Order: sequence, then C-alpha cells, then structure tokens
Amino acid sequence: MSQLREFTEEIGETVLESVGRAVSKAQERTPLPVDLLESDDAYLAVFDAPDATTSDVQVQLSGRTVEVRLDRFREPREGFEMRFPGRGLTLDGHVTLPPDAAIDGEGATATLQENGTLQVRIPKRDDGTTVAVTDESEHDEPEAPASEIETGSENGGDSESEDGSDSDGDGDAETEA
Repeated sequence: MSQLREFTEEIGETVLESVGRAVSKAQERTPLPVDLLESDDAYLAVFDAPDATTSDVQVQLSGRTVEVRLDRFREPREGFEMRFPGRGLTLDGHVTLPPDAAIDGEGATATLQENGTLQVRIPKRDDGTTVAVTDESEHDEPEAPASEIETGSENGGDSESEDGSDSDGDGDAETEA
C-alpha cells in the first residue's frame, strides 16, 4: 500500500510541476498590464513589474512605442522547496503613444516603485517657437512696402544668386563690377 501512496504522490508532484510550468509559460506570453496617462507636459506609462529589481528591467523607446522587458530571477527560499513554478521569469509589455505625440525621448526616465510598478515618464516636446511681438513704433526704420521689395527678377525672370551663379541655368550669369 505504501508503494501506491508514493506513486500517487509522485504523479501529483509531476502534474503540479507540469501545470506550474504551463502557467509560467502562459504568463510569459501575456503582455504586462499597462496604464497610459497624459499631463500637460508628459506621458506616463505605468507597467506592472512584480518582484522585479532594477537590474531585471530593460526599457526602450522606439519611435512612439515604449517597450519593457523584465528578466526576473527566482531566488530560492531557505527551508522551502519549489512545488509549483507558476510565475513567469521573462515578461514583456509595450504601449504606443498617440499618433500626434511630440515627445522628448532624451528626457525619458524609468522608475521602479516599491509597490511593484514601473513608471516610464516621457516629456512632451514643444515644437513651437515663440515669436516676439513688437509695435511698429519700436522699429528704427519702417519696413518697405511689399511693392518696393526687390524680387531679383529684373531681366525677365533671370536672377542671380549671391555667389554669382545663374539661377535659370542658361549660363548668362552677370556680375556687377
């Protein structure tokens, strides 16, 4: 009877180990859960990063896509034996920012939080240029009306560039002495 009991226990352990490995592989194939948030000056991607350390985490910004990979190590616990290896060791996730996102990839940061999340902050890039507005009275000389601005088309459309080359390609570049 004890042989039957030992055999049954071995089968149970084998089944648990197999199921655990299957669960682990399924977890590795499932993308990491992620939230994408936006403020006036940045995007924030918050990934679940359970039991990860900074050395386990790789973050890459490819265009508008934030890619995360966790390569975790399962540390042995003193006095315990592995019965059900159900946690995946290699986990991946990604999130794509909106199509109109203008971002500063150089300013991106990634922080592993104590609560088991990874926060990736991507600052927005300000593509606009501020143009100073002044009153006309602040200029030393009034601007010439559009009709008095030289267009460089004095000789029937032939124009000459600053370096003396002919812009119409007919080889008749004239230089002033």
